[in-house]
Amino acid sequence: MKKYYLGFDFGASSGRAILGILDIDEATGKKNLDLEEVYRFPNEAVREGNVLRWETERLFGEMKTGITMVAEKGIKIESIGIDTWGVDFGIIDKNGDIVFRPVSYRDDRTIGMMEEAFKKMNKTEIFENTGLAFLQFNTLYQLIAMKNDPETAKYITQDNTLLFMPDLFAYYLTGAVGTEYTIASTSQMIDPSVRTWSKKVLDAFGLPEGLFAPIQQPGEIRGYLKKEICPAIDYPVPVIAVASHDTASAVAAVPARKGEKFAYLSSGTWSLLGVETPTPVCTEGVMNANFSNEGGLNGTTRLLKNIMGLWIIQECRKQFNIERENAGLEKLSFADIVCEVEKMTAPVDAVIDVDDNEFFAPDGMVDRIEAYVKKHYGKDVCPCQRIGQIADIVYKGLALKYRWGIETLEKITGDKIDALYIVGGGGKNELLNAYTASALKRPVRIGASEGTVIGNLLVQAMATKDVEDIWELRRIVADSFGSKTYEFDPAESEKWDNAYLDLKKLIGE
Repeated sequence: MKKYYLGFDFGASSGRAILGILDIDEATGKKNLDLEEVYRFPNEAVREGNVLRWETERLFGEMKTGITMVAEKGIKIESIGIDTWGVDFGIIDKNGDIVFRPVSYRDDRTIGMMEEAFKKMNKTEIFENTGLAFLQFNTLYQLIAMKNDPETAKYITQDNTLLFMPDLFAYYLTGAVGTEYTIASTSQMIDPSVRTWSKKVLDAFGLPEGLFAPIQQPGEIRGYLKKEICPAIDYPVPVIAVASHDTASAVAAVPARKGEKFAYLSSGTWSLLGVETPTPVCTEGVMNANFSNEGGLNGTTRLLKNIMGLWIIQECRKQFNIERENAGLEKLSFADIVCEVEKMTAPVDAVIDVDDNEFFAPDGMVDRIEAYVKKHYGKDVCPCQRIGQIADIVYKGLALKYRWGIETLEKITGDKIDALYIVGGGGKNELLNAYTASALKRPVRIGASEGTVIGNLLVQAMATKDVEDIWELRRIVADSFGSKTYEFDPAESEKWDNAYLDLKKLIGE
């Protein structure tokens, strides 16, 4: 017996409509998941005047195209689920019309907003009421920036409704309003102990409670696909509130065994490193390390750290390719960049703190890395090996920051972490995986590169009772996609220990 689920997975550079085919052997009960990419479309924030916005209307049109393509295949789907990045939102009015279109978290309007927030509610109190890391793009600071601008302050009213990106897309599909918990938990306005909006935080910043939609848990039905979205579909299709923060979906799809002491790394544009805990951990140590308590599946908490991730390599590639195009050379793929590292003869003995603010903004990334290395090490990157040396510095910086994150998690929780599971597209980078195992001195296990959409699809299957619980979900992932393990090389231990000491100096430890 085969069941079909449709997942929409939105990342920082593309969106995809993925069909999940769950094959259930009725004799043995064994279940296997296959994926079919139905449709892929670009997604990039665009500059409108001084504002960096998401093209939500176009993206909604792309979703309708994906649904129509599935209908044209003659496939009957059980449900639809949507996952996206966190923090960003749109606002609709009481008539259901969108009055504020989503702005990208990389827009500079939130610069200085954290410091302004601390004047009304101190840092410790905000953390005690939200358990979230302090990142300048959190929804709370986006709203404070909006309140400071008369052109946008008018949208923050009791009569309007804020919808995070997956909530907004679900509203477009169904007409139903709600906010899924895992996506709301990225906002710095949720009290993780009661899993709903923090009245103390909303009151402190003059944010009307009516602006925020009722909370829904993963697995709840958001609503049903409107007939006009795809007239060819003549049966009711529920739109499920999956773990709609992309990291929550990815973590759900970690192919770990029950009882295993593991950490996860959702590796893509961002690196999200953490552990699952049964309850939030809102201690001073967590706050000082700037870790977050975000919502997970089945009432769990994702205790995690946002690390800058492959964004840095993406931006380096962009600069390299602009330079190469101007020189009449072929563009580099990400695989080409790895090859440049592997054939390099003289690596630069330097690392970067990938979370330094120097590396947050787009454009000119290579120049900023070169300046950072010059500033902290007094060294120059060799022009003839520039691509390989720059990429090597970044990959080492990532691997070492993962080690810092793992060691910090062990201190916070008191539990030893036996292995790191990597899910997401970054798991395809064998060089970075090997670096990470060497830096961590423990096994690194690679889960499915499509972990985010797999989690999306199988949470839908949980909602329709085709998957029992999170551990059956993870067993299906392991059976369907397998995993590869990278072991550390003891001979490399001293080199990585010395590099780690460099990183700790850079971050002031």
